[in-house]
Amino acid sequence: MVEVAKKKKHQFPTAYTVIIIVLLLVQILTFFIPSGNYATIAYDTTNQNFVVTNPNGSTKKEPATQKTLDKYKVKIKVDKFKNGTIYKPVAIPDSYKRINMKKPTLGGAVFQFLSSQVNGIAQSIDIIAFVLILGGCIGVVHANGAIDAGMQALSKKIQGKQVLLIVLVMGLIAIGGTTFGLAEETMAFYPILIPVFLLAGFDRMTVVATIFLGTSIGTMASTINPFSTVIASNTAGVNFTDALPLRVVMWATCVIVGMIYVIVYAKKVQKNPKASYVYNEFAKEDQEYLQNDKDKKDFKFTLRQKLTLLTFAIAFIVMIWGVQQKGWYFTEISVVFLAAGYVLAVVSGLNEHKFIESFVNGAADLLGVALTIGLARAVSIIMEESHTSDTIMYFFSKQVSGMPPLLFIWFMFIIFIVLGFFIQSSSGLAVLSMPIMAPLANVVGIDRASIIDAYNWGQGFISLVAPTGLILMSLMMVNIGFDKWFKFCWKLLVIEFGLCLAFLAIGLVVY
Repeated sequence: MVEVAKKKKHQFPTAYTVIIIVLLLVQILTFFIPSGNYATIAYDTTNQNFVVTNPNGSTKKEPATQKTLDKYKVKIKVDKFKNGTIYKPVAIPDSYKRINMKKPTLGGAVFQFLSSQVNGIAQSIDIIAFVLILGGCIGVVHANGAIDAGMQALSKKIQGKQVLLIVLVMGLIAIGGTTFGLAEETMAFYPILIPVFLLAGFDRMTVVATIFLGTSIGTMASTINPFSTVIASNTAGVNFTDALPLRVVMWATCVIVGMIYVIVYAKKVQKNPKASYVYNEFAKEDQEYLQNDKDKKDFKFTLRQKLTLLTFAIAFIVMIWGVQQKGWYFTEISVVFLAAGYVLAVVSGLNEHKFIESFVNGAADLLGVALTIGLARAVSIIMEESHTSDTIMYFFSKQVSGMPPLLFIWFMFIIFIVLGFFIQSSSGLAVLSMPIMAPLANVVGIDRASIIDAYNWGQGFISLVAPTGLILMSLMMVNIGFDKWFKFCWKLLVIEFGLCLAFLAIGLVVY
């Protein structure tokens, strides 16, 4: 009897394919969206003057004075440029012009589609270096048994208090997000927290929900984040501290709602593992891990293992301190973990061959994440090369004129959701949009602080699901598909969307 082949179950595309699909759609859109630019003004620190770049690309120098800014209707204090607070070119209001840019041929579009991916990897090399070095360090920590021994010791400490893990981790990450924009740096937490959460009875979805929602909700509801709230407020010509109380309440509300959402799910999984959205994918693998842990009754947490974990922990502390206090970026962070790698070579107790093998294998485990980061950057490259970002901004700015205040600010929120999908850089979106959008607040009679909120919450909201953002990299760290993530979080999206609309309405009364 011939056995009938089972029909293969449809599988959702991988993270790579999702990004490629988005990239392809953006590439197609460039054929239909006209090219255009706003003129920009930037401070030249070398010559200590302003450089005005016209839509056609020509430039001219202007004195670095307040009078020059007033001339171009840029409502920013000149000191903000000179002290480095505003460090990117700022769009000049009412300066948008179409440019005569020939649309690429089919062959040219194919080349741009491919070259943008190569350039995306090249331009993301600092982040990629951080991810690979981090992976190497994690490989070494795993190799000498420090994580297994440490997790067994911790599992006894947290017995009966597992929910506090979610509250503590999510709360601390959300604080980092709202204060200094903690985001990509959280990639380092996944390999460490996966075994901790499994031992607590949770699943991998709880891990990504706790870490990713912590950073995304924290950055969405930014309070004093210099890369979003502060730079947007300065570019809009307002003081960010004036609207701080409402933003703090917004942050606390969204984080608490997020925590409750994750805890409810985690408790269901803890009570019934089959309730997990990823049970069928990891049931065998995770159960084997937990069984192996139970079998290790007489483990010994050695001095070398303790020193290994201590070295790794110190690297994290230095990283957070440097980002928050010194404004470090990925080059400096990579140096910290590379230095930690050298220390681990001494304290881990691994011989030279085993150390190098562990480091290389650890880096290889995160190679997929590194490539995803580069591919996501390609979307922005195509938008920049086709000069379509400013056109989209100009189109939306024309749609909101003359609206009633409440409808206006809600529509602005929707606009920033769309813009945030294409322009993932919070500071880049701020300096592009605020000089254009902020003056519209005066037209409808509302405070410009409301525009800052619409910008923050709109671009932050879309980051919860935007393939061009951090979500796909986060999901790859735990090997979960995007479809499972959306199935988990769609109800939270509805809740957070409603909260954003409600607080925007409150802002019209408070400001």
